[in-house]
Amino acid sequence: MPLLPISRDPEVMSGVLCFSGTRVPVQNLFDYLEGSSSLDDFLTDFPSVTRPAAVAVLEAARERLFLDAAAA
Repeated sequence: MPLLPISRDPEVMSGVLCFSGTRVPVQNLFDYLEGSSSLDDFLTDFPSVTRPAAVAVLEAARERLFLDAAAA
């Protein structure tokens, strides 16, 4: 699995998992998608996050989901 564009630093957002080089928590992406917002809405509201970074996080979540399902 390629390196994800995410980071965790206790000095940034109290160590919350964020998109690298930003102060945008990864959780925000999932919160948007769980609500009525689209990926485009998220990217518009958080312009410091690139589309490739957001898509990479979603793809990693999907891969993990299917790996966990296969192991069950």
